[in-house]
Amino acid sequence: MKQNITASKLYDYLQCPHRVWRDVYGPQDEKIQEANPFVELLWKRGVVHEERIVKKMGESLDLSKGSHEDRFQKTMQAIKNQTPLIYQGVLKHENDLGIPDLLQRMPDGKYLPIDIKSGSAIEGVSQDSEEEGKPKPHYAVQLCFYIELLQKLGLPNTGTGKIIDIHKNEVQYELHSPMGKRNKITWWEFYEQSKNNVQVLLSGEEKNKPAMSGVCKLCPWYGSCKKWCKENEDLSNIFYVGRSQRDVINQDLGIEKMAGVTDLDIDELMNQKKKDKQFLRKIGKNTLEKIVRRSTILTKTKKPVVYRKIEFPNVSHELFFDIEDDPTQEFVYMHGVYERSAECERFIHFTAKEKTQEAEQEAFANFWKYIRSLPQDDFSVYYYSHHEKTTYRKMQKLYPSAVTAEEVESFFNSPRVIDLYQIVQKDTDWPVSSYSLKELAQYLGFSWRDETPSGALSIQWFNEYLETGDEKILQRILLYNEDDCKATMVLKDGIEKLSISKK
Repeated sequence: MKQNITASKLYDYLQCPHRVWRDVYGPQDEKIQEANPFVELLWKRGVVHEERIVKKMGESLDLSKGSHEDRFQKTMQAIKNQTPLIYQGVLKHENDLGIPDLLQRMPDGKYLPIDIKSGSAIEGVSQDSEEEGKPKPHYAVQLCFYIELLQKLGLPNTGTGKIIDIHKNEVQYELHSPMGKRNKITWWEFYEQSKNNVQVLLSGEEKNKPAMSGVCKLCPWYGSCKKWCKENEDLSNIFYVGRSQRDVINQDLGIEKMAGVTDLDIDELMNQKKKDKQFLRKIGKNTLEKIVRRSTILTKTKKPVVYRKIEFPNVSHELFFDIEDDPTQEFVYMHGVYERSAECERFIHFTAKEKTQEAEQEAFANFWKYIRSLPQDDFSVYYYSHHEKTTYRKMQKLYPSAVTAEEVESFFNSPRVIDLYQIVQKDTDWPVSSYSLKELAQYLGFSWRDETPSGALSIQWFNEYLETGDEKILQRILLYNEDDCKATMVLKDGIEKLSISKK
């Protein structure tokens, strides 16, 4: 049976090239059938956002109900009747099936496909930047798909679509323009390549392999692909070796398993690379050295390594810091600190118990009051990844009365405020495939008290708490945040212990 190509399949392909094949030909008993609660939350939120945008745009013909065939016939009739705005119309031709959020009739009589998204319409710049960003590939490809369907149905379009994003920005996508200043391929050509790849995978003519990456965890195939990668000793088990690097090494060196890269002669490979610029494309000497080191630790020594002596500040108070936020709503609802001193250890939190700017500002301001109450120059702060720093800079702009920009910069620039992820990445290696806080802390023997600890689920729990006011849910979030803070402490102590033992 020939598989339909849909906009969602194109999206899945750009998120993960393997997902399209695995959905059709993968071991279905290994696919998680229950919807991920966080993904469900995003879907519900997207529906609400979509309804608000559609309502704001004025009267539209709602074709969201019924079978695809029935909706297609009604869509074509509506276009024939020159209906100004069609909601959830169906476009189909042979095995292509597309459902743009809106079809808008333009003054020249042509229909413009519009998709309403729960993210930003562009990428490459921050929301408050004056610079121009560029279209998102997965948005562009979906719009191209709708335009091609319109053309096949005898409804020409100039190659333009529109995205309305979470900030209510309306952004035109000119799809026959180049993808970038250096990349002269057009968005339309990129779409044609992507669609062809999807067709080949759906037909079973070609098969590709799983690879572990940061986007995997919300996928229903996550456990299945992780199992395959582990059983096959795939190179993507090595921290920071992604699909593209894995595929290049597979092809150019004929190496499929992690143990195969431990004895590489890097100098010889670099000499070969000088003669052939396409050999090991985009993989340099430093990257190869990291791959060799990390594969050796994973497959042979199986012990963590610290490459230099690391000395942490000697202070009276150590703070292990973690925030909980909902990036889909740009809302920070919890600032947690596990404080360790000679006197005691305690967990402190500053929490917004309702989703209002007032509550968010109060929690943020109270965190800074706490920081100012500590013995000056006699405390250190540990966190994991730049997320806290980036978020606090944004919050300062939003709530300048809570803290000055100078105070935020001085705080994060202090040698006593330390991003442990930078140390882990630059100065250590570990016999695990991911250098996430959870993976490293668990390796060091730490266990979260919650059975399903995850930042994504924390967001879902917080939204449930807002809806129900159930204090048990809030306690679950606090427990999770406290354990994140404790895990940061365990990691700091583990690095320190390894560093002391270094000869």
